[in-house]
Amino acid sequence: MSSLQHHLFGRHLLASEIPFPLEMPDNENIQKEKGLTGTKGRFQCARCLNNQRHLFASFHCAKCGRLCTYCRSCIMMGRVSECETLYSWIGDPPVIESDSGLDWTGTLSPLQSNASNRIMEAMENRSELLVWAVCGAGKTEILFQGIEEALKQNKRICLATPRTDVVLELYPRFKKAFPNADAAALYGGSDDRCKSSLLLLSTAHQLFRFKQTFDCIIIDEVDAFPFSMDETLNAAVQKARKPESALIYLTATPSRDMQKRAHSKKLPSVRIPARYHGHPLPVPRFQWIGRWKGTLQKNKLPKPLLKWITNRLDNEKQAFLFVPSIQVLTQVTSILQTLHPSIEGVHSEDPARKEKVQRFRDGISPIIVTTTILERGVTVPKADAGVLGAEEEIFTDSALVQIAGRVGRHKDFPDGDVVFFHHGKTNAMLEARMHILSMNREAAR
Repeated sequence: MSSLQHHLFGRHLLASEIPFPLEMPDNENIQKEKGLTGTKGRFQCARCLNNQRHLFASFHCAKCGRLCTYCRSCIMMGRVSECETLYSWIGDPPVIESDSGLDWTGTLSPLQSNASNRIMEAMENRSELLVWAVCGAGKTEILFQGIEEALKQNKRICLATPRTDVVLELYPRFKKAFPNADAAALYGGSDDRCKSSLLLLSTAHQLFRFKQTFDCIIIDEVDAFPFSMDETLNAAVQKARKPESALIYLTATPSRDMQKRAHSKKLPSVRIPARYHGHPLPVPRFQWIGRWKGTLQKNKLPKPLLKWITNRLDNEKQAFLFVPSIQVLTQVTSILQTLHPSIEGVHSEDPARKEKVQRFRDGISPIIVTTTILERGVTVPKADAGVLGAEEEIFTDSALVQIAGRVGRHKDFPDGDVVFFHHGKTNAMLEARMHILSMNREAAR
């Protein structure tokens, strides 16, 4: 029974997600819930809480033998239909033996210490808090003391991030900081999907599988896709947290609505305008490259971009090169591989995405061509960043700020080059640059 208790507690799972017999009729500790509630045309999914008509569809179901409606909103997590049941544990919580000891010898700056104290207060008071901190401010480290105190009290903490790459970046750091806490990482294809832990690092969509579980949810990069574009994920956060719990938002680029709430004191907030090492944020420079799409069609790169790339290769300095689409990525990567065969391109649909990013982290790939999937979460100590087609719509001001934030993060390499290669300046480019300059001025004060 303990295995079932550990696997089901706090979760909201389909039978197919439970790796052993359930023996439901005799178990009063297991709650059974219909996958979809409501009547035809007015359904709600019990897992993701979707109730939008266009996100439901029907199919001829072999299980119930009729035309059966299912939820399209969370189909990537397994199909929830009218005849499916969701299971959760409503008995006593399992006992998890966890050593909460923090094994970290670093020190926090005064700004970090203030934010760390505010985070601990929010966790203790079960309240909300926005941590508005520049890229490279040391957001991970300011969480450590609050998490340590929460683990001492056997509280359950979830750090939810927008993308798998971010989980893979953060998980080793939390394992090192809390070596005996038995932290778990949850993402598509993760080996930890059956693991019960007090400290969980998870991608946003995995929150669909939890119900009133966490004493504290920390949302990293709350302004990023998919959080910023998918209302069901905000509902998933509310469903996954306990009725009385803390909710902490971390971001360098809060949405305008969140900034407005913070300025009006409706959302408690704390700001960190300086990086942990005290050096200013690298300020992007603009480089006009003309009609670069026409140049690409000739299987060539604009001369200023080519010169920038070869300079990095000659000086053995790594670089991110952000591009606006997969089509452009394919073209650019193919051209660059004639200069250096170890240059790689990566995008969200790339099956080798994890391995390619790791090779870049390990220094095997000198340059990685990427879509905006790597604008956050991936840190390389000594790297520059270029943006091809910075005028394209996908490069919003917040995306450009995050891209610039890839550079100069390490205390031994606080400088670096950030270049927006463009065919015309946009408001987003100008606003990103002004944002960075403003934070540098505030930090200087």
